Amino acid sequence: MGSCCDNNCALDALHEKQRSTLIKVLWINAIMFIAIVVAAFYGNSTALLSDSLDNLGDALTYALSLFAVSKGKTIKARVALFKGGLIFVAASLVVAHIIYRLINPVIPSYEVMGMFSIAGLVANGLCLFLLWRHRKDDINMSSVFECSRNDIAANVSVILAAFFVWIFNSGLPDIIIASLLAVLLLRSSARVIKGALSELAQSS
Repeated sequence: MGSCCDNNCALDALHEKQRSTLIKVLWINAIMFIAIVVAAFYGNSTALLSDSLDNLGDALTYALSLFAVSKGKTIKARVALFKGGLIFVAASLVVAHIIYRLINPVIPSYEVMGMFSIAGLVANGLCLFLLWRHRKDDINMSSVFECSRNDIAANVSVILAAFFVWIFNSGLPDIIIASLLAVLLLRSSARVIKGALSELAQSS
């Protein structure tokens, strides 16, 4: 009886820690989405827009993960599957905007791109730090960690895009980086969906 109680208490404590971490990263990503999406449209940057959509997807992902924290493996796997779908939708929106910018080219503001991508890098670095200890807890938290790790790569990519826009005075680096970010999102979506389907198969 004592060990059973101890196991339940340990599990409850783990779930509480996961909830606390998810609430923090949810707020960080929600705030950054609002800031970066405004900056993306103001600065005419497709790469920055893809970064903002990534933050929105993460905020929704963290909200879903909060729901799934204390659920069973099957529900966690289904939530992870839905997260993979969200990442795919975000990638599709980026691809649509890339096509729009190819038809209607514009030189984005490298100052806006650089400033907000650096701010996003700091925010997402904090999220990754908070999520690090939970990265191997379960399918729910590992998929959350996957999203946060993608954000770091996205921020660094946008910083590079801003630098090359400044150097070449062209909108092409913005389009190229946005395309690479879309590929990154699609690959991440595939990994999360594959992991979720594998977990569902084991549960059944």
